[in-house]
Amino acid sequence: MKYKNLNFVASKTADAQAAKTMLIKKYGDVSADKADVIIALGGDGLMLECLHRFNTRNLPIYGLNRGTVGFLMNEFNDDDLLERLNIAQQYTARPLMAEIETMEGEKHSALAFNEVSLLRQTHQAAKLHISINQKARLEELVCDGIIVATPVGSTAYNLSAHGPIIPINTPLIALTPISPFRPRHWRGALLPDDVSISIKICDPNKRPVSAVADHQEVRNVSKILVKQCHEKFAIMLFDAKHGLEERILREQFGY
Repeated sequence: MKYKNLNFVASKTADAQAAKTMLIKKYGDVSADKADVIIALGGDGLMLECLHRFNTRNLPIYGLNRGTVGFLMNEFNDDDLLERLNIAQQYTARPLMAEIETMEGEKHSALAFNEVSLLRQTHQAAKLHISINQKARLEELVCDGIIVATPVGSTAYNLSAHGPIIPINTPLIALTPISPFRPRHWRGALLPDDVSISIKICDPNKRPVSAVADHQEVRNVSKILVKQCHEKFAIMLFDAKHGLEERILREQFGY
């Protein structure tokens, strides 16, 4: 596809705003409803924000790193942007859907392109009951929390919690405990991406737990259901010689 109409989105940092001003002068800028592609200037946080913001528009997003880590971003360079776009590799990211119920009976739905996390809210460890496809697999996991990660999110919080890196386009999701206390031997699971994961909070009044889906947080959770959302998707663009598959392979070998 030939990309001609660009819409620039930037984080609030000085570097990102300066890059946006420079690139608009060089390539022009159209509104999102007239754009062929979104150019995101910032870090991985901005990319996640754009995935949520534009997934209903089916607009591809090409990130340029003006942030810190920038795992989901391309190397910043103001030259040959149109040429880079037109030979870029596409990756379709499908999010997780979290159906959350609180102790007060409130119900929330949230999408997560990276991960859904359950986290203890106080000094006491969380106690979680875990079922896969409505069959109990762990009656009680005592831990600081647990992560359900997509392949894209497997290199983020999931990796920091010693979870597995999932190669792109692999139909798997990672279920990774955070500081498990009982059972000590359990280090998580790799699951087919068509499963449903049900987690019930044991004794939520004494051991309250919050749920976080990317950047959306719900506190005082009583139970949560997580599964892949097949109706939503977002498209990311990566430079042809440094695509997301290559980045994840590099991450597995520590460079």
